[in-house]
Amino acid sequence: MEQILYRYNPWWEKHQSLSGVYPRQALVEKLKMLLLTKDIVILTGLRRIGKTTAMRMLIEELINNEDISPNKIFYISLDDYLLTGKSIIEIVDEYRKSHKIKFEEKVFLFFDEVAYKKDFEQQLKNLYDNQNVKVFASSSQSSVLKSKKSLITGRARIIEILPLDFDEYLQFKEISISKRNSHLFEKHFEEFLYTGGIPEYVIRGDIEYLKEVVDDIILKDIAAQHNIKDSFLLKDFFLLLMERCGKVFSINKIANILKISPDTVRRYLEYFQSTYLVQLLPRYGKTNERLLSAKKIYAADLGIRNIFTGFRDKGSLFENYIYFKLKYRNPAYVYKDGIEIDFFTEDKTLFEVKYGGDLKDKQLKLFNTFKAKERHLITGLNDLMRAGLRN
Repeated sequence: MEQILYRYNPWWEKHQSLSGVYPRQALVEKLKMLLLTKDIVILTGLRRIGKTTAMRMLIEELINNEDISPNKIFYISLDDYLLTGKSIIEIVDEYRKSHKIKFEEKVFLFFDEVAYKKDFEQQLKNLYDNQNVKVFASSSQSSVLKSKKSLITGRARIIEILPLDFDEYLQFKEISISKRNSHLFEKHFEEFLYTGGIPEYVIRGDIEYLKEVVDDIILKDIAAQHNIKDSFLLKDFFLLLMERCGKVFSINKIANILKISPDTVRRYLEYFQSTYLVQLLPRYGKTNERLLSAKKIYAADLGIRNIFTGFRDKGSLFENYIYFKLKYRNPAYVYKDGIEIDFFTEDKTLFEVKYGGDLKDKQLKLFNTFKAKERHLITGLNDLMRAGLRN
């Protein structure tokens, strides 16, 4: 066991740079702020979106800038088959024993893919309650976290890591644009709409890598987890989801196309949402309207969407991107008398997205008369800046 722990924690013997350059400094700074709390921090998000790298860069910060002794920092990936049969508590006990660390001494614990361990939520609660620890954990399954959340209510902070935004994309591609060359932004932005924001794909540009990400999620996180034997049906279902991005999703229509029951469609949709492959946007209104009305659907990543549907309809891709810029403001779509407005946020701000276009007739009237504190028509990058949606 001790040998396994040392493999995961090379800084115990000799410090070295862990992950090289990591341009998502804003994310690292956000996590650093959470070091000041006792909260368990759980990182969620799409597979390979950067959860592990974020934790490793935070470890780098602790060693280099926070003056934390390397042996007080422990990282482990809990999906390692060599750890089968070992509980989280047992693994942490082995770690403390190997470094002769007392229970009252504070340690920083990083658990990758924490949901692989049975009763992980109870074990995290026990660590939080009984030991001097700061815990960071990751999981690619939102449904697991939601179903277990009650045990760590008041103890946990859940952070969803999103794909790269445009400015982070430029940093990953090492693209710097001067003010006099600002006309180049639009061309690079359209390339971003094609590529998307999965870090490794932005760097490598290998389409097979993106296909592998989707296959892993469908086969391992959905088919295997929920005992679904027809993986081809799941892939057809996902293709239909991608083709309907930015549109209201009809349960009955998909059921008719695939010759399955509406209940099966609802269940499959929940599975795909729980793995972050799709995001759902409710309709604005009273509670029953939000719960019962059809939802709009967005792709988890623009690059993934494009390999399944082709690079077309830039306006829809742009709207998908704006959804993620607004996600933390709890948006909903507005629908009234057959007219739709894209987003209305909980801070009462209205957004309509028209890439290179404009509002007309009834939609313009609804946009101007709908009760909102602010309203923004987003037609391109300059409007993002004016609406405060650029970093």
